[in-house]
Amino acid sequence: MARLRAVHRAGAELRRGSPILLAGPAPLVLLAAETAGPRGLDELAALTPEPPVLLLAPVRAASVLHRPVEQAGPAIALRLPAALLAPEVLHSIADPTEDQSLPLHPETTTAPPASAAALELMKLARLLPAVLCAPAGPSAAEEAARQGLLAVEAADVLAYRPSAAAGLRKVAEAAAPLDSAADTRIVAFRTEDGGFEHLAIIVGAPEAQEAPLVRLHSECFTGDLLGSLRCDCGAQLKGAIRRMAEEGAGVLLYLAQEGRSIGLVNKLRAYALQDRGFDTLDANRALGWGADERNFLVAATMLQQLGIRRIRLLTNNPDKVAALEACGIEVVAREPHAFPPNGVNDEYLATKARRFGHLLD
Repeated sequence: MARLRAVHRAGAELRRGSPILLAGPAPLVLLAAETAGPRGLDELAALTPEPPVLLLAPVRAASVLHRPVEQAGPAIALRLPAALLAPEVLHSIADPTEDQSLPLHPETTTAPPASAAALELMKLARLLPAVLCAPAGPSAAEEAARQGLLAVEAADVLAYRPSAAAGLRKVAEAAAPLDSAADTRIVAFRTEDGGFEHLAIIVGAPEAQEAPLVRLHSECFTGDLLGSLRCDCGAQLKGAIRRMAEEGAGVLLYLAQEGRSIGLVNKLRAYALQDRGFDTLDANRALGWGADERNFLVAATMLQQLGIRRIRLLTNNPDKVAALEACGIEVVAREPHAFPPNGVNDEYLATKARRFGHLLD
């Protein structure tokens, strides 16, 4: 619990522009490029005797450098001239929607051993995966404590996602009759560190069935709530609940994994890149994220706590079937769940089929 909480708090500090100490065999001082300001840069400098380097995902680094980069690990380290260590420049380097030519050209250098944990912490904070880092000085821990800055173990950052998923607990339950499914209740799950909350929308009594219908639905503010035509999420959400009502039972897991788990702000950035010609996959990668950052151990844990271990999965995505089975849920059948394009989301659906392997035929 304490380790999960430390990671969660470190992410919150990075979001507000404060540096943190990433502890481990080769400790680093970190500052998120997206939220770096004058105060944070001064605090960073006080914790390390060396100038910082900027860690970027390889795809983003190649765009900044305007040339291919050799990927030897999860991150590319750029040594920035002092003139580039300014908040507005760091923001534009981190965010491809603000792309602009740099007045000076950074050079690549060797990325520190804890680079994977550094970028993972940015992702857990739902920040762009771009981070200033420098080796911590010999008195960094004492100086960080004096300044009231947080320290978190690199190993705890890398273990956070599976640990948080395995630690999900039911915290609330209530009846919630819906227009298309009167016999519905909602069960809320929360991680032990008080982080993201996930919901199970339960129609009828699926726990009494041998293999109930189940849908994994990642939250989509724009599609589910606003009815955006850019995706098919709203149609999939309403269609799944309607079908469960017709069958008399089912479970829709509403997962707090917006934009394939890059978060709403980053999804809007991805939309901006799509408007410039990127497809869904390339837009996520241009931001420094993977094509799909979701963790389906969350869904498996929720199903197990609901007493459901054999299911028929309502999905077009074979990866969901494989992920649930790897987590101990028996998927006895995949039930197709496709909706026709609407004239706006045609290319989005085509990309799902072509590049993500979704079965839409």
